[in-house]
Amino acid sequence: MDEKKKEIVQEIAKTIRGLSIEAIEKAKSGHPGLPLGCADIGAYLYAEALKHNPKNSNWINRDRFVLSAGHGSMLLYSCLHLAGFKVSMKEIKFFRQFGSKTPGHPEVHVTDGVEATTGPLGHGVGNSVGMAIGMKILAAKFNTEKYKLFDNKIYTLMGDGCMMEGVVSEASSIAGHLRLDNLVIIYDSNKISLDGPISENTSEDTKARYRAYGFDVFEIDGHDFEAIDATFKEIKSKQTKPVLIVLNTIIGKGAPHMSGSHKVHGAPLGAEELKATKKAINLPDEEFYVSKEVYSFFENKQKQQNKLEDEWNENFSSWAKENPKLFEEFKKMQSKTLPGSLEKDLKDLEMKNPIASRESSSKVLNYLADVLPFLYSGSADLSSSDKTYLNKFEQITFSNFKGRNFKFGVREFAMGTISNGLSLVDTFIPVSGTFLVFSDYMRNAIRIAALSNLRVIYQFTHDSIFLGEDGPTHQAVEQIASLRAIPNLQVIRPADANEVKMAWIAALKHIGPTALILSRQGLPTLKETNISFEDGLSKGAYIVKKEKTKPDYTLFATGSELSLALEVAKELEKTHQKDVRIVSFP
Repeated sequence: MDEKKKEIVQEIAKTIRGLSIEAIEKAKSGHPGLPLGCADIGAYLYAEALKHNPKNSNWINRDRFVLSAGHGSMLLYSCLHLAGFKVSMKEIKFFRQFGSKTPGHPEVHVTDGVEATTGPLGHGVGNSVGMAIGMKILAAKFNTEKYKLFDNKIYTLMGDGCMMEGVVSEASSIAGHLRLDNLVIIYDSNKISLDGPISENTSEDTKARYRAYGFDVFEIDGHDFEAIDATFKEIKSKQTKPVLIVLNTIIGKGAPHMSGSHKVHGAPLGAEELKATKKAINLPDEEFYVSKEVYSFFENKQKQQNKLEDEWNENFSSWAKENPKLFEEFKKMQSKTLPGSLEKDLKDLEMKNPIASRESSSKVLNYLADVLPFLYSGSADLSSSDKTYLNKFEQITFSNFKGRNFKFGVREFAMGTISNGLSLVDTFIPVSGTFLVFSDYMRNAIRIAALSNLRVIYQFTHDSIFLGEDGPTHQAVEQIASLRAIPNLQVIRPADANEVKMAWIAALKHIGPTALILSRQGLPTLKETNISFEDGLSKGAYIVKKEKTKPDYTLFATGSELSLALEVAKELEKTHQKDVRIVSFP
């Protein structure tokens, strides 16, 4: 890095520190420790490393940066503002306020340039693994010898808290196993957590752990621009596996009386310390100061980045003309358009009777995989039981990203976060399978999917008490109520094969996640449920048996209890002469 570039990157880092602490002070809320400690890596990423276009934050071949340590959101917002994304100074000053585009933790679809909703620690690492897998799939599927359309990298920044989370271990293990050579995890190792130094609770050799996962590991001073630059250039020139960069930083760097202390982690500096910090890092007294040189640098950078995307678009157009079949498939994956005949085609699918809803769902899923190229499926080591395997397609491995089946191993939480990341690539609808009782392991990932409107479909099988011999540890009785409590999560418990078919239509149409709750035991296919999607399941509940005149009772039932309700109605009418209406409430 030449001296001129080094000077401007240092100026950018100084500006990030100033904007971050002033926004947090104005909000009277926030986490200044990480933005102060990571301003140098943030400045380097946005000034030098990232290939993206702030004028089109949806460019598919962009490098993606995910802030897994989402509490440090002002680092990200400051970088996005300076780089030219749609994050105005007004929004910087409106940090953490109701209705702002700079919420306390980053939210995808709220803030331009934010790649994933993060905050619960560790999620961003799993999301990044999912994005890296998604881009490897696109490269394997669409790159040709002549055209290397997809060659981007996924960067994520995590902290000591993320590193402690189990989901990071799960996701990193998968990343190493798949040899994801487009993934770079930056570890902000400041050795401080909210309660104090991490030496009070952690003594592992993190570098050895990641080498064991199959990562290349680098350790550098997080405030040394020469070391940062040399490391990133080495990675860019010859990355063959996932990378962990251990970035030794000082939490709250620049704050004269608070740096290096857990006290700077999660509260504003206060007026006196803020003033002292600005003086210590040579910022003028002016509030929310950005120099003309910094804005000018990024204006010139934007022109370069815009040109980069223009060149890519020209390349893409040439590829599309020369590879029309691949182009058609790519368009299908991007648009996720459903065939107009889908409902009729699903109704025509033959099923045995009775049939477990996990089996009928498997038949539907395998049919859909043939006609919907954006549908990918995976399981947490239960595909033979939860019936999520796509029979005509191969498994994704480090040497074959042309498959469409994921084997996540017994890692439900990672499966949830990785599926979210795959959905964020925006050319996939992932399907994830496990037993309903184990949905608890991945609940937080499901909640973030719902908050982010991510199109992920969960196939949760072995519903209810009908696992008899497995005992209460595996009998899922409270999980459905818990899942239904999550806003924007569509939960469907189909009663039979007819409702399963319509449940899949609902899942594919929903802009958000869907949980399909399915049985292990056989269920009779009912003539009463053989109606159109519009008249039936699309309404959430519908009448399957009408009363003769005026109902004495109305029975509501879902899933395996619907056939039981029909039997109960017969008994009430025959033995007690009662008029009964039955409503299916999937």
